[in-house]
Amino acid sequence: MRSLFDILKEKVSGKNIKLVFPEGTDPRVLTAAGRLKIERLADPIILGRTEQVKQQLAAVGFNGDVFTIIDPATYEQMDDMLKVFLEIRKGKTTELEAKKTLRDVNYFGVMLVQMGLADGMVSGAIHSTADTVRPALQIIKTKPGVSRTSGIFIMNRESTSEKLLFGDCAININPSAQELAEIAVNTAETAKIFDIDPNVAMLSFSSKGSGKSPDVDKVVEATRLAKELNPNLRIDGELQFDAAYVPAAAKIKAPGSKVAGYANVFIFPDLQSGNIGYKIAERLGMFEAIGPILQGLNKPVNDLSRGSNDEDIYKLAIITAAQALDSKTND
Repeated sequence: MRSLFDILKEKVSGKNIKLVFPEGTDPRVLTAAGRLKIERLADPIILGRTEQVKQQLAAVGFNGDVFTIIDPATYEQMDDMLKVFLEIRKGKTTELEAKKTLRDVNYFGVMLVQMGLADGMVSGAIHSTADTVRPALQIIKTKPGVSRTSGIFIMNRESTSEKLLFGDCAININPSAQELAEIAVNTAETAKIFDIDPNVAMLSFSSKGSGKSPDVDKVVEATRLAKELNPNLRIDGELQFDAAYVPAAAKIKAPGSKVAGYANVFIFPDLQSGNIGYKIAERLGMFEAIGPILQGLNKPVNDLSRGSNDEDIYKLAIITAAQALDSKTND
């Protein structure tokens, strides 16, 4: 069986996907960017003062002359970028405020993506989630029919070749039934990027009416709405995790379900359970948790953990490149 990243590397190799890295002096980021460049998996655009970035690249073993480096402070097309930004944020900012905003590397990087000068962005090694996500929501915005972005994790276990998707584990604290339905549909679409044929389980503490609660009702309604949004989607709920994942439990708790026992996409009812769930799978189930991967945006922007190492950044960048390639293909 090919590993997850063997599949993704094969997809993006040589496709010249341009990825922006706003944190251009962080050695972890530059190490990852250098690997991507050498392996022809992406064409990095690194933001920062040119000489400083080149020095840092040399320090981690790469020749800065072969990289695209942009210093927002001296960017020659800043007037054009300012015009586009003011149009997008019409009535919400002044020209003076806009000039200040575009000196922020995350806003600048997102604008490169919005203007088609880059295909995606990876940030968050030294910035907060809000610093990364806010510019994306304000500028790139969500896809038609999507009310908000969500954050998923790929749970990857190479020893068993298992690839599972968990969502939302990063963004929405207590999504409504409608929002939960959107998250389910979006996550199923994301699964296809990673060659996962989605079987979607809407998780709860109840399976098929075994528990009674407004929380259960929300999951049942979300399942119904998700089926309306995508009638071809294989989805079932409400399901407890064992009913969703274990065939023997599914036969008892959800007989007749085409998803129960064979789910590979798991939608949690709220952020609390999603965050707890992916960390349990990571620490006790020995899955590698890759993410959070943001979905629902018109173009891909992904947020790193500030505790990421260069391998984490390299992998999330490959995922971002795969998202960008998928977005291009479906435009």
